[in-house]
Amino acid sequence: MTDTETMTLVLGGTGKTGRRVATRLRSRGHAVRIGSRSGHPRFDWQDETTWAPVLADVGAVYLAYAPDAGAPGAPETIGAFAKAAVARGVQRLVLLTGRGERGSQLSEYALQQAGADWTIVRSSFFAQDFSEDEAFADSVRGGMLAFPWGQVAEPFVDLADVADVATAALTEDGHAGRVYELTGPRLLTFADATAEIAAATGREITYLPITEDQFVSGLVAQGAPPEFAAQLTAMFAEVLDGRNAHLTDGVRQALGREPRDITDYILETAALGAWTPEPVAAR
Repeated sequence: MTDTETMTLVLGGTGKTGRRVATRLRSRGHAVRIGSRSGHPRFDWQDETTWAPVLADVGAVYLAYAPDAGAPGAPETIGAFAKAAVARGVQRLVLLTGRGERGSQLSEYALQQAGADWTIVRSSFFAQDFSEDEAFADSVRGGMLAFPWGQVAEPFVDLADVADVATAALTEDGHAGRVYELTGPRLLTFADATAEIAAATGREITYLPITEDQFVSGLVAQGAPPEFAAQLTAMFAEVLDGRNAHLTDGVRQALGREPRDITDYILETAALGAWTPEPVAAR
């Protein structure tokens, strides 16, 4: 391949945003390389020897850092990768970050210093977390969402909007140097969202307030490493203190249309049976 502008590397290409971005890019006729530990060539954020192979013949990169752009060490790793990408001819970088995270802001700055055209997609919590985040989805399917911050208002954004904005930034002019802060069109709490899911499914699904320590213990009981559980809880506590309880017009700025409402997602997802408990096998 000689036209590097037609090859886009999607890091986190099997994840919630990455797979949607990859699908949209392919539908527009762009060649896509998926960057993941199971990809070919293999990519690992923590193994710099895997970086050069995935960057070959690439003109643009979508970066979804795992576990989160606000995690400890993320700014240094994202900055180093961005510089390596630019050194190999990458001209456009699009980074997914979270709203209100100090660590994410450091990651954004690191990317901005790499020397390529850049766009930041700064997102609120995803509506699809309720069906595609394993811990949330299992809890809702089981009839109870136990969470410490259920009364904090959050403008949940639909992943379709996030992917549309990222794809536009990767493929169209006019997005370089922009920070798009994405939210849905209204505020509701995690308890509110749980109630809407219950109404859509016709099931009894309740919200249970718990402490942060109980949340950590629950994550560990589900198999999460204790250090990761503590870091995730600290990140949630940081961003769910009310600082993000307001709407933005990032989707409209990027796409010229209004964002999708979480109710549309809930109704569609409920109709697909995503929150229907699996039948218990007969003995």
